[in-house]
Amino acid sequence: MPLQTVQDLLKKHRLVESMVQNQPLPRRKLVISLVQKQHMAELNTLLEKLTPLEIGQILSAVSLEDARLVWEKIDETRQDDVLWEISDTLREQLVGDREPHCGEGQMSAFELVEGRLSKVSITCRHDLLSVNPIWIDLLAPTKAQRTLIGQHYNLELPAPDDLTDLEASARFYVEQNEIHIHSDFLLDREGESRSVPVAFVLRGNILFSIRSEELPVFRLQRLRARTQPGFVTDCKDMLLDLYGAEAEYSADSLEDIYTELEAVSKKVLSQNVSDEDAEQILAAIAEEEDLNGRIRRNMLDTQRAVSFLVRRKLLSPAQLDDAQQILRDIESLNSHTAFLFDKINFLMDATVGFININQNKVIKIFSVASVAMLPPTLIASIYGMNFEYMPELDWMLGYPFALSMMAFSILLPYLFFRRKGWLR
Repeated sequence: MPLQTVQDLLKKHRLVESMVQNQPLPRRKLVISLVQKQHMAELNTLLEKLTPLEIGQILSAVSLEDARLVWEKIDETRQDDVLWEISDTLREQLVGDREPHCGEGQMSAFELVEGRLSKVSITCRHDLLSVNPIWIDLLAPTKAQRTLIGQHYNLELPAPDDLTDLEASARFYVEQNEIHIHSDFLLDREGESRSVPVAFVLRGNILFSIRSEELPVFRLQRLRARTQPGFVTDCKDMLLDLYGAEAEYSADSLEDIYTELEAVSKKVLSQNVSDEDAEQILAAIAEEEDLNGRIRRNMLDTQRAVSFLVRRKLLSPAQLDDAQQILRDIESLNSHTAFLFDKINFLMDATVGFININQNKVIKIFSVASVAMLPPTLIASIYGMNFEYMPELDWMLGYPFALSMMAFSILLPYLFFRRKGWLR
């Protein structure tokens, strides 16, 4: 529908130009100017409503002359996005050698140089021609960047925002000559820990990774591979080492959880825990429980990913040993998370118990006060019903005597409860 509308506008534009050719020169210029403004205004309005993909389809469908006319009406801020949606031939015809801007995301290619991983920043397609990478890492890539890499290596890369929409059963699959793996990696920040989805694509001898934000595991692996010769030998080594580093990072986070719970235990097991302290303790326990659960979920996800690689028989004998070691490490971490869950439940129950004790103390005070006030209330009621014979009318000490009886009736239950030990 948009294509037909654009073609109709361009047809009208050409038709008016041909009709005014026989008009006198001054009038011809005026008519052409007015018609162009009207048609181009309609074209601008239409292009503003279309996506870059739709505009690219229109440019590819119309003639070169009309494509150049439409291209001139595209806003400059959208031109780079549109250039990624058209063929290289049409791009050269419209803008020559101009390379479309890739956006703000980071693209890095890693190749082996003397056994070490060497990083090459990718800013345009020419940078890809001079590298022989084993790993291409895309951090918060734009659609233009994913298109650039996809066109060069003939594959389709997913958008980071789409990774969370996948069902668990669709995280690992083989498509033609590509292996797709979607995993969650831990980002442990104080008060803001979360799981970050990462997509891996194995194609040939290259590992492609797509993620939305920087992760400590990736920084650690880049550092190790740059400083340790022979740390990785191919793309599958790189992928396994990333999963191994994720297990190490999760183990460090579990140790931090244990340290935090030790500090919480000292507060919980102290003699006096106020309601304010209990509130802080419960908040700390809830945060550590959330992190512990996230680590357990990520370890399960990593376990499934490594098992998938083992089942596909893609690994060499040495890599298979590394994969088995990662699986054993994950099993030990799962046991540790179960222990931490038990400890968290104990601390939670103990804290709730202290809260109940504090509440019972308050209720006990009201209960004692209620019981203590019953005798004086009874005395006052009986005393006030003697309207005919009122001692205070003839006896000066009538009121003091009544008040003394009330005070004695309060003191007597108090001493009785205290002797029984019920007020401690």
